[in-house]
Amino acid sequence: MNLTPTSAELNMSVEKMEKVAFILKTTAHPTRIAIVQLLAQQEGLSVTDISEKLHVEQSLLSHHLTGMKLKGILSSTREGKSIFYSLKMREVVDVIQCLASCTFL
Repeated sequence: MNLTPTSAELNMSVEKMEKVAFILKTTAHPTRIAIVQLLAQQEGLSVTDISEKLHVEQSLLSHHLTGMKLKGILSSTREGKSIFYSLKMREVVDVIQCLASCTFL
């Protein structure tokens, strides 16, 4: 049995390559990956909720959340003084799950 992918299996459109590259660049940090995984399980979490669940300081977390929101990965809603974050680009979860299933990692 040949497990080596053929060139047709590796062929990806330029648009798809650009989207995957964008997702990889935007999430290329353990905290950002953890944020995506958490929000994939539970939408609409506040900065405080995320901070407590991931054991990350709120100031550092806010930096990551703001960057991911500006790039279109996350969306947010404000309720009073709290900001609640959700995944906006669901494809991010697929890319991270795909990488997590790699046998060499």
